[in-house]
Amino acid sequence: MTETAHHPMLAEDRVARWLGVTLEAAEKDHARIRMTLTEDQHNGFGLAHGGAVFAFADTCFALSCNDPASDGSTLTVASGVDVNFLAATRAGQTLVAEGRLVAAAGRSAVYDITVTTDDGTPVAAFRGRSRTIPAPGR
Repeated sequence: MTETAHHPMLAEDRVARWLGVTLEAAEKDHARIRMTLTEDQHNGFGLAHGGAVFAFADTCFALSCNDPASDGSTLTVASGVDVNFLAATRAGQTLVAEGRLVAAAGRSAVYDITVTTDDGTPVAAFRGRSRTIPAPGR
């Protein structure tokens, strides 16, 4: 996994490493990542597995809702998500996910993650609901 920006939670994120995620932007309530699909991420039809696309969008969600400048006393986790797959993709295609805060109240928030190909073709629309909780052991 390579980065052009920094987010501390990526240091131990093995799924992001397996996906080949590159972090392009990370700031409070916003992130942008990129990955190139591999044949290991295909389903039985030779297309990108929905689970791989979901994991990619979910990684962007996690990076969007966890402030990279946080002191580590809290963490923000998913309380629910909805995803709509809009187009099929396959090995060799590059995906870009961008996440942004939509609304927040107290410890709860909603984020939209848009997944596109690198030429801007929509691939998936992901809406994540989050909850901020105390970090374990704090």
